[in-house]
This record gives sequence, C-alpha cells and structure tokens, in this order.
Amino acid sequence: MAGLATGYPMPQARGGNPDTSTLYDINGLAKDAPGWLDHTMEFIGEYGIVLGLAVLMVLAWWSLRRRQDAPAAVAALLWAPLAAGLALLVNIPIRGFVKRPRPFVDHTGLEVLVKGKTDYSFVSDHATLTMAIGVALFVANRKYGLIGIGLAFLEGFCRVYMGVHYPTDVVGGLALGTAVALLLAPLAMMALTPLTRAVARTRCAWLVRSAGPVAAAPPPLVAAEAAEAGRETPRHRDNDLAA
Repeated sequence: MAGLATGYPMPQARGGNPDTSTLYDINGLAKDAPGWLDHTMEFIGEYGIVLGLAVLMVLAWWSLRRRQDAPAAVAALLWAPLAAGLALLVNIPIRGFVKRPRPFVDHTGLEVLVKGKTDYSFVSDHATLTMAIGVALFVANRKYGLIGIGLAFLEGFCRVYMGVHYPTDVVGGLALGTAVALLLAPLAMMALTPLTRAVARTRCAWLVRSAGPVAAAPPPLVAAEAAEAGRETPRHRDNDLAA
C-alpha cells in the first residue's frame, strides 16, 4: 500500500470533530484501496487535474476564438491563470496567520499518500488554484467553466483522500479561489479586453480571433418562438459570457 500509515485506532483518533471524522472517512478509502488506485489518486491529486485544466483552457481558447466577440472572450479566458496566481498569493498570508499543521501531524492512523509535506495546511493551494481557474473559465464560457469547477471539486476530494488536507482546508481553498476569480473579474476585464482587442489588429490576431467562420448564438426571440411552436431550437454552441 502506498504512503505512510500508522497503527493507532481510528475511532480514538477521530474524536467528536466533524472535520476530523470526515477526514478519516474519506482517507479510509485509501486504506482499503489497491495500491495502483492509490498511486493513480496521488498523481491525479498532485498533477493530473492541474494538467487537465491546462488542456481545458487550450480547448476553450480554440473555441472562443471563433466567437463574434472573440477578443473579449479571450480576455476572460486570460483572467483564469491570472486569477489562480493571484489567489495563491492571497493564500500566503492566510496560511502564515492560521498556521494549521497538516492532518498527519496531529492525527495518527492516516494513510498519507504524499510524503514530505512540511508547510501549513489551511487553506489548500491545490483547491484554491483549481477553483480559481474553474470559476474564471465559467466567466468566459459556461460549458468549459462547469467542467473546470467539477475538476476543482475532484481536486479537493483527492487532497483529503491523500491524507494531506482536512476537508475544511479544501472548503477554504474553494471559497478563496471563487472569491478572487469573481470579485476581481470586472477589473480584470477592463484591463485585459483593450489588450486583446489591440492584439486583434496586429499580425498576431490569430491569438484572439479565428480566421475561419464565426459562430453566433441565435437571438433569444428565435429560441423562444421555436419553443412556443414546439419546434426544436437550432443547435448552437454555448458561447454566452457568464459574467
């Protein structure tokens, strides 16, 4: 079995704290899982979801370049990695102020899949980063944003499963990433949209606008009339900004 395990009885280590008991419930899955599954969860939780979000952003960029308002849409997409970086910076003083040890420091009987974690636990950097990207993606495009947010929740589950974070560390990270991505999105769009529109007028216009056919959603009235008449609404891409 991968990771570090101790033999202290879990019921005694749990106590009456729901945060700790939930930690043992989720991490207990790692104790019963085969080694290959633990190794898979370790990779997904440490690197896999972050890499998946990077691929998702590339796919979103390729799609958003085909919109009528492509420069504004790409500006919203650019906000995703910036929001993630800013959220991680905000987390530095939070972690230094709270100074919460990793769960395996204060609790025994955990199956710790990743060794060498010596920094503080609250809030989770991985949960913060992934949720900031997911929410910022939602600002740019609902479809890709919902996928990104789903990956962020999966990241949070993985961190607890791996025994390196309490559930409240994850909840705090998800909340922090959401707050930074949403609250600062208007200012980010004010700064980034003129930049992408300027790029659209240069030889590098392909970065923010596709040279192919432009996709546009049908007017809301057309969709409403089609629904009233019982006809199928024309199929189109979900290209609305969700800001």
